[in-house]
Amino acid sequence: MHKIFISLAILILMSVVQPVFAWDVTTTAELQSRMNEVGFRILNSNRIEQRFTFMAINRVYTRDFWTDVSSVNRIVWIKPVVIPYIDSDDELAALLSHSLAHGVDNYEGALRGYVSIINYWVAPNKYDLKADKMSVDFMVNAGYNPLAIITILNKIGKQYRYDIFSNHTLVSRRMMLVYEYIYTKYPSILVDNDYKDNIYYQNFLLTSRNNRMKLLEKVKSGSTKKVKYSY
Repeated sequence: MHKIFISLAILILMSVVQPVFAWDVTTTAELQSRMNEVGFRILNSNRIEQRFTFMAINRVYTRDFWTDVSSVNRIVWIKPVVIPYIDSDDELAALLSHSLAHGVDNYEGALRGYVSIINYWVAPNKYDLKADKMSVDFMVNAGYNPLAIITILNKIGKQYRYDIFSNHTLVSRRMMLVYEYIYTKYPSILVDNDYKDNIYYQNFLLTSRNNRMKLLEKVKSGSTKKVKYSY
């Protein structure tokens, strides 16, 4: 009886210390297979009629991106170096959804969208924030938890000192804007929150406390103005 009790105690302890969202992908080949599964699920669930493919490659690019979509051959790619930072299919879906949002947004246009990359050079901030919102919708429709956008951004997004002279919004503000969009459009996700015990989400709640208070004040007042989130 004593041995049985010890065994049960060990099993309980193991269940407590194991990560909430264990991910079993460790190699580039496994990442490629999972990208195909998750990527095409997003495409089909959202009835995205434009054609895309997915590739795990160490693509050389001028900017320090973990993932992007090519306007030349419609390939959504992810660098395998990101594998250690991903803890769930939700977070992989977050990365893929963001790039797909860019791809869908610029599929058509001059030379069938070939020169659409110019939009990102001119106003990357505008299109990134738009893609963040589209990513939430894509993930919800495909059955993934959009809070993973916040957790993966919290792990891989660089936090610069200012964005006043930059064409990119600070990651802290991007995460808050994603949270606001979920709060407004999909409030049930925050009520029945699978990420409440996730350490990266908890860290976001800690660092965004003042900004979330601003959001609550906006909701209480019934204001429709944009909240000016702080650093």
